[in-house]
Amino acid sequence: MQPRDYAAPEKEPTDLRAQRDFFIADRLGCALKADIASMEVPIFSLSTRRDLSIGHWESQDGTRRVTVTPSVLGRATQHDKDVLIYLTSQLVAGADRQQAGVDNRKIRFTAYDFLKTTGRGTSGAEYKALATSLDRLHGTSIKTNIATGGVRIEDTFNLIERWTTVSRCDRPETMSALEVVLSDWLVNAIRSFEVLTLHKAYFSLRKPLERRLYELARKHCGHQPTAQIGLDLLRRKAGSKATLKEFRRMLREIVLADSLPEYRLFLNMRDTVTIYTRDNRKLARAVLGKVTDLGSIVLSPTE
Repeated sequence: MQPRDYAAPEKEPTDLRAQRDFFIADRLGCALKADIASMEVPIFSLSTRRDLSIGHWESQDGTRRVTVTPSVLGRATQHDKDVLIYLTSQLVAGADRQQAGVDNRKIRFTAYDFLKTTGRGTSGAEYKALATSLDRLHGTSIKTNIATGGVRIEDTFNLIERWTTVSRCDRPETMSALEVVLSDWLVNAIRSFEVLTLHKAYFSLRKPLERRLYELARKHCGHQPTAQIGLDLLRRKAGSKATLKEFRRMLREIVLADSLPEYRLFLNMRDTVTIYTRDNRKLARAVLGKVTDLGSIVLSPTE
């Protein structure tokens, strides 16, 4: 299967654009965006194998909770989330430009554009993998009381409501485009701009745990010089099913690899994880300003 079989939709006349019931995602190079809610809570599986487990998460104060139920295909994975990041990025860019159709939950895009943007190959296997990702996203259901866009949807819904392929009648064996209908939960967040910008190197992170840790660092550290979190709490927020001992080992590997964009991680002997920015000027200003919570960011080879 060749990339040319996945041609972009032909441009529509202006009057048809005003009438269509979908948004065309055709912006190249737009900033990567992810919704804040799914960055904070563990929705996506970190496993590279089929994950049939039901995930439960509850905030420490018990006020927020989420239950994730997979289909027979398995729970949607951290890499499957790339589809939602791509479409979120396109919708935010479209809203910034007041693009036609941006209020629709149905989005049309080409598989080729998605694969190139997310750093994937364009072989037939990659197209099949994308279809599998869409099936898992459609099959994974969420039940949560976490509000997005000021709206709390206490219902069970799927990560994507449905997806379809759009083919030309004279070439039914080829796919002109994909159409995905996003959940109200995600769209409410996007319309309220409850999103954060991800570093362009996000798609270069290959390990699911690396991606998840970057999300948590981006959410909790943000533009601050540093943030701290206990190892076990980090494990639970990451959604890892590993034992604390195994999670500690995996985290140490990532700390040594120093692969996360924008942030560095440090784990001390007390199982406290410190996230700190790679912006040395910001760190220097914090130190000069005598910020009291920066004591643990001084790296020691003996710790």
